[in-house]
Amino acid sequence: MYIANYHRRINAVFLFFLVFLLLCIARLFFIQFFRSNYLKGIADKQHKLFVELEPRRGTVYDSRLKPQAVNISADSLYAEPSAIPDKDKEKIIRKLLPILNVDYAYLKDRLYRKKSFIWLARKITPWQAEAIKKLDIKGVGFINETKRCYPNGYLASHVIGFAGLDNKGLEGIELYYDKYLKGESGFAFFLRDARQERLDLYEKMVLPKDGYDVVLTIDEVIQYIAERELDNIYKTYHAKGASIVVIDPHTGEILALANRPTFDPNEHGKINKEQMRNRSICDLFEPGSVFKIVTASAALEEKKVVEEDRFFCENGAYRVATHILHDHQPHGWLTFREVIEQSSNIGTTKVAQILGPDILCRYIRLFGFGKKLGIDLPGEISGITKEPRLWSKVSIGAVPIGQEVGVTALQLVSAVSVIANGGQLMKPYIVKEIRDRQGETINAFSPVLIRKVISLDTAARMKKILTGVVENGTGKLAKVPGFTAAGKTGTGQKIEANGAYSHNKFMASFIGFAPIEDPLIAIAVVVDEPHPYYFGGVVAAPAFKNVVSDTLKYLKTNSSGKEIMAFYETNTVNQAPR
Repeated sequence: MYIANYHRRINAVFLFFLVFLLLCIARLFFIQFFRSNYLKGIADKQHKLFVELEPRRGTVYDSRLKPQAVNISADSLYAEPSAIPDKDKEKIIRKLLPILNVDYAYLKDRLYRKKSFIWLARKITPWQAEAIKKLDIKGVGFINETKRCYPNGYLASHVIGFAGLDNKGLEGIELYYDKYLKGESGFAFFLRDARQERLDLYEKMVLPKDGYDVVLTIDEVIQYIAERELDNIYKTYHAKGASIVVIDPHTGEILALANRPTFDPNEHGKINKEQMRNRSICDLFEPGSVFKIVTASAALEEKKVVEEDRFFCENGAYRVATHILHDHQPHGWLTFREVIEQSSNIGTTKVAQILGPDILCRYIRLFGFGKKLGIDLPGEISGITKEPRLWSKVSIGAVPIGQEVGVTALQLVSAVSVIANGGQLMKPYIVKEIRDRQGETINAFSPVLIRKVISLDTAARMKKILTGVVENGTGKLAKVPGFTAAGKTGTGQKIEANGAYSHNKFMASFIGFAPIEDPLIAIAVVVDEPHPYYFGGVVAAPAFKNVVSDTLKYLKTNSSGKEIMAFYETNTVNQAPR
């Protein structure tokens, strides 16, 4: 009996341990085959630290390889909340608050998360980094990153745009060419010891691929000259806004483009939409008399008129259907040449009546209006033109003089370039090439002909007429000492909320080119709501004159290869004016 009980006990104990062993084996199998990835992940988090390696964002250069947007080194502050005792977190928050200048709630939320890595502040200033390093806080560290810097501040800000905290392009060239500039991120798994301290050892590393550099067509010196003059008229005439575009009429290369109001891309977090808007390509306005170059070119190309044909300008008042058309000053008989020189609305309308709506509309489209020109900047609009079937009875007295159409400053400078270069509409572009860090060209951009608009003969005749505008007509204030210039003034009435033309809000403009014999530059100057003076020949023409004068002197100096730096140092400052 005793022996039988003894065996039963032995068997029970054996069975217990056997079942226990089988359960352990089953548990091990379960962990190995069903929980291994989860547990390995926990171990990896404890002993490995994943760090993304940021690539170097490409540099943006002007046409003479002067840097306009570069990356500089900056420390970013991170914490390892899981490695910091809860009792120490409050002390750390109190120490960091006055240095980082952030909310208490923000830091508390970050430090009390159950994470092994979290950012506290990205790309802080050198003095902030130095102050934190002196505190020697356990569980807080730095990773060296790069920060976008714009050494010329406001200069060409609407062209260059800006990149955000993660070096992602948000505006301008930075946005449009982001796929080339940004590069490709890398990563590394750094090992940590039992105290969660990072070791200078890594298990795996993939190096980042740096972004490509972008070379603009913009010339830093010409850009400064243009911004200086634009800033002057913007302030002098208390304007709501202003734009200027300088272009090579033969190639379509943008040499300068600026707007007011403007912004400093180094402080892009403080700017508003008004400052950010690239008015040169995304603001629509009725151009007024600068649009007469289209009507005049069409009339000459179609052989409907010649320069000495005479038109009676009705002494300043002419009925078109139900509308009475006026000139800014009364005229009697004027030749076709004088109609353009004196900017007669009535004379231009009579020329348009000879042409007819269909022919005029065709040339409006040929000159590039009503469609995007395809510039490599974000935000370009197409403008507005109406098909002849949509014209009213008074449209023939409005469209030829720059009413009932909507254009941009870029379209205007491209249109006047047609006359300057002998009749060709060129695609405007602002990037010359994309290259790698070694200077090897990845992609080069060349001039693109959109279409032939007018003949060489018509362009030459229009040059002479527009020269007369500057020499004898409404554009006398655009006359450039030492150089020849041609152009056209414009004063467009803005439209009020009720749909009527305003009598106190105007768009003043001037478009032109120089020198006449072989134009090197074409320019459009547009000023929104200047006062007290608002005529294009008074407000915009002097800016054209000054930009042409200084730019041609600079180009002449540069072409000989002498004293270029002396000119730049004498005439520029580090930051463009606001």
